[in-house]
Amino acid sequence: MKRRNFIIALLAVLLVIPIAVSAGPIQLTVAEIHPKDYPTTQGLFQFAELVKQRSGGKILIDVKYGGQLGKGEKKVVEQVQFGALDMARISVSPMTEFVPALEAFGLPYIWKSQESMWKVLNGEIGKRLLKAVEKYRFYGLNYYEAGARSFYNAKRQIKTVENLEGLKIRVQKSQLMLDLVNTMGANATPIAFGEVYDAISKGVIDGAENNWPSYESTGHYEVAKYYTLDTHTRVPEITVASRISFDKKLTKDQMALVKKAALDTQNYVIKKWNERVEASKKKVMASGKNIITELTPAAREGFVKAVQPLYDKYGEKHKAIIKELRAAQ
Repeated sequence: MKRRNFIIALLAVLLVIPIAVSAGPIQLTVAEIHPKDYPTTQGLFQFAELVKQRSGGKILIDVKYGGQLGKGEKKVVEQVQFGALDMARISVSPMTEFVPALEAFGLPYIWKSQESMWKVLNGEIGKRLLKAVEKYRFYGLNYYEAGARSFYNAKRQIKTVENLEGLKIRVQKSQLMLDLVNTMGANATPIAFGEVYDAISKGVIDGAENNWPSYESTGHYEVAKYYTLDTHTRVPEITVASRISFDKKLTKDQMALVKKAALDTQNYVIKKWNERVEASKKKVMASGKNIITELTPAAREGFVKAVQPLYDKYGEKHKAIIKELRAAQ
């Protein structure tokens, strides 16, 4: 009887006292459309490593690169907004649907240089717009470098804006980009990016516009030897997190740790991007067939003047932020 009573008492105690069970680390996922070796993807791996180190392994981030969670950035953003995905690295462009002021970042020749852009992004304006996404169930974590886009073609050297006259230039399916190229006197032709190489080589189009790494990695430099560094647009990337997911999974201190780690990878990505640009330049120049043109100040002014109608069309509602951007540089 005593043994039976002892067992009953022991069972009662065990039922009352909770047994400690390890919950394991918090798992977060971030989506990236670019391949593993791309600068922004490398930045996300660095981000994941910093979070793991600083949290003592309590927060782990899985980087899903190469479009594993969706090729289209708009669909990925929607997943983040509704909590189906924790984070994503995307272009600023899709975020303009939520924060219209971000449209100003994509206006032609709005930035004087890479350095001046980062001065603004890391300053009061950039911080304010990064926080503005919180109204739409996002947390803005950081900005990343995405380079500057310039014109290249197979027909002739572009030294002035007048030299673009009549050229068929491939653009993204964006009304702003269509208007930008047409305003300069060329003929904007929206086709899929993967079709550009064949389209230039077959004479369907004369050229396209993009950054150094894209010009080189796609092989476009092989069929379009004239590259003019007019740097008409310089649209940064942004990493956004789901407020629904973060508020559910992370404490305030953990959230602050993740946000700080994201910000601390910005300079790493800028460094990686600049290294990638130099590697692309070196490869292109090694071919000995390409003609790279840097605009004179007077020629650049001609390009800037040519796109002023776009500021009347797209910049009218952003006059205040445009004025701020220019003053802050």
